[in-house]
Amino acid sequence: MPCLQLIRRQKKKKKKKKISEGENEENNEEEVMKGGRNEGEGEENEEEEQVESSSIGCSPLTRRRRKSAAVGTSTTEKSHQTHHHSHHSPRKSPGFRFRRIFDTFTFTRSLKPQYSVEHHNDEEESDETTQKCAGAEGGELDVVTLLLDVRLKNGEDLPVKDASGSSDPYVKFRYKENIVYKSGTIFKNLNPSWDEEFQMIVDDVTCPIRLEVFDFDRFCTDDFMGAAEVDLSQVKWCTSTEFRVDLLDEVNQPAGKVSVSITITPMTQSEVQQFHQKATKGVLCTSEKKKEQRAPAGQDWAKLVNIVLVEGKGIRIDERCPDAFCKFKLGQEKYKSKVCSNADPKWIEQFDLHVFDMADQMLQMACIDRNTNGIIGRVEIDLSSVPLDETLQHWYHLDNAPDDAQVLLLITVSGSDGAGETIETDDFNYNDIRNMRIQRYDITNSLNEISDIGTLTVKLFCAEDLVAKDFGGKSDPFAVLELVNTRVQTNTVYKTLSPSWNKIYTFAVKDIHTCLQVTIFDEDPNNRFEFLGRVQIPLKSIRNCEKRWYGLKDEKLKKRVKGEVLLEMDVIWNPVRAAIRTFKPKERKYLSQEQKFKAALFKTYFGEIRDTVKTLAGYKNNVEYLLSWHSRPKSFMAYVIFMLFVYFFEIYFIPIMVLGLFGYNFVKNKTSGDEPNSPKSSIKGQKSEEEDENSGNGIRDTLNSMQENLLSLQHSLHFATQLLQKIKNTFNFTDIWLSTLAVIVLSLAFILLYFVPLRWIILIWGTNKFSKKLRNPNFVDNNELLDFLSRVPSNTELQEQSNARVNRPINL
Repeated sequence: MPCLQLIRRQKKKKKKKKISEGENEENNEEEVMKGGRNEGEGEENEEEEQVESSSIGCSPLTRRRRKSAAVGTSTTEKSHQTHHHSHHSPRKSPGFRFRRIFDTFTFTRSLKPQYSVEHHNDEEESDETTQKCAGAEGGELDVVTLLLDVRLKNGEDLPVKDASGSSDPYVKFRYKENIVYKSGTIFKNLNPSWDEEFQMIVDDVTCPIRLEVFDFDRFCTDDFMGAAEVDLSQVKWCTSTEFRVDLLDEVNQPAGKVSVSITITPMTQSEVQQFHQKATKGVLCTSEKKKEQRAPAGQDWAKLVNIVLVEGKGIRIDERCPDAFCKFKLGQEKYKSKVCSNADPKWIEQFDLHVFDMADQMLQMACIDRNTNGIIGRVEIDLSSVPLDETLQHWYHLDNAPDDAQVLLLITVSGSDGAGETIETDDFNYNDIRNMRIQRYDITNSLNEISDIGTLTVKLFCAEDLVAKDFGGKSDPFAVLELVNTRVQTNTVYKTLSPSWNKIYTFAVKDIHTCLQVTIFDEDPNNRFEFLGRVQIPLKSIRNCEKRWYGLKDEKLKKRVKGEVLLEMDVIWNPVRAAIRTFKPKERKYLSQEQKFKAALFKTYFGEIRDTVKTLAGYKNNVEYLLSWHSRPKSFMAYVIFMLFVYFFEIYFIPIMVLGLFGYNFVKNKTSGDEPNSPKSSIKGQKSEEEDENSGNGIRDTLNSMQENLLSLQHSLHFATQLLQKIKNTFNFTDIWLSTLAVIVLSLAFILLYFVPLRWIILIWGTNKFSKKLRNPNFVDNNELLDFLSRVPSNTELQEQSNARVNRPINL
């Protein structure tokens, strides 16, 4: 027996009882309007019961249509039967017909969930529903809302989003633009099976539910895979409806399929209260998410892989330049680079990945075009073959790409205990290794392996009195040591301000004029680091095998910050190879901060150029003074010197004159007692920069529209200023080794020019320049003089490299 008929009959019995008790006519009319019938319309009641009973399990829109049709077809017959009381009945008016349709819809919504279950599968469930309907004589139980039950089953043919040729998909469900549920992640699967179920309350079935599928990426933005919508108005109430929706990506292209099962059930007020007690944020998960197979947060990594994505060559698709970016995957960790629109993109990005499972050490990289989501090429690197604690710099060819498509990567692999070997005096005899290195880089072996300049050994013992960055007044410090593009990292020491590492690091020296940079960071969750301090040490200033405390500076190496680090360094190098390397191009550091326009720096460089111009103008005025014969003795002496110089001048006089300038400044520095490496003009620039940072709105806001031109001009002024400072510091013996090298080269030039005619020297020099490309096709043309001056420190570099000695006892 249908549930709706039972309810109707119960209502009829109640109304007959009220009529027999003598209720007034107005109450009878109200009952007729509320229930949609009166005591004299038995035939009509039967018709309405047939219509409404046939509408059980249908959507509200279908019920309204059937109800309207039933009312319209019976209007003529009812008009004859109700003519004698037409002045009381509202059924003749059009407004009543609308009210009747509305009442039918509200009555359908007021069904109890148990009463609206169809007899389609289980007979026991049907009998139980009938018993509940028969026991509902106490009154009608109004339904206040609907319960939506969603079961996420599986996906099919999802797109590839990872470098490994797979994806890590998960699904987000949105209702009215709000995310109501997020599924678990299925790793490395294009046909995932989630089998998850959740329930939520909905109040409008005309609003669809939206499915969005994403590819999980750790430490970077998840990739959108596709989306689809499910129309809830097409769901038959109390019946599970299967949907197999087609996903569309950002450009409305097919992106696979997802299967879901949806059920809508009415709920009463009491059931809503019970649901809210069990639900979390309005959603009740009736099935557990599949456990994501990822490394626990507290698990220690077996290897740390530092990767620098530098640049690419020949990156193109069908002879056009794509908007290329790179995706890396190592185990379950991923990284996505920025987008570069160029056939030779320059990314210059650095990031860390971790190896948790020693059986999975395959680093996968894919170069992807953002416009088409097409993969340009792939690279797979087996990290088990990469030596520990060494920076591997290599051009990798992209598979399934043009023949000249390559990517430059710098890869450094460190062990779980940090880079380097542990300092153990019993098992490690450094003297034997040092003696072998001294013999290897002896001056008698200078012509063997000219590119191998030397070896730097660093012992990092500990740090003291660091800045507290975490709650509780502690930090989780680790150290990073960098020599140009070579980078190693120590292990993290947790919850301390005085970490002890006791590690030994070995670096290959490619240029003796470089600096070792030691930076200490505080490790935070989610792969975030906080700066604690930095020290920069020139290799030529190292005193071998001396333990020394170095005071930490800020990121710009301008000011002293809290904390010291204890180091012992030993650099063994060949001076002849280093001298030859000095006149070759300097190694470019890939990870360097881009210089931005600053009004203070602009004013500083402009001021230094102005001072130089003033000095040259002073020399010009002196010459004009001598030529004007204001002082006859001075002018006469100048004229005699000029005549003798021109008469006896030879080309080899030029290096002799420059050597005389070196000798004059050397004697002057020795007699004055001033330190040659004390920076003076850089202090003024530092103060101007600080004033500019504190000034807020200054000249930069005024010249914002001309920023690019001003930045270019600033670079030019910076180069000119640095060049002048380097020339001055060369003659002032600021760097004794480089100044001595210049003296030796000028002496050789004097001897060469004295014995060899100038024309032969020019012929040999020109022949060498013309034949370099023939002898070495990969040769990069350079200016030896500028290469030499690039090694001479400027005043700013002298300030950055200055390290005051810290008076702290060494107790180990």
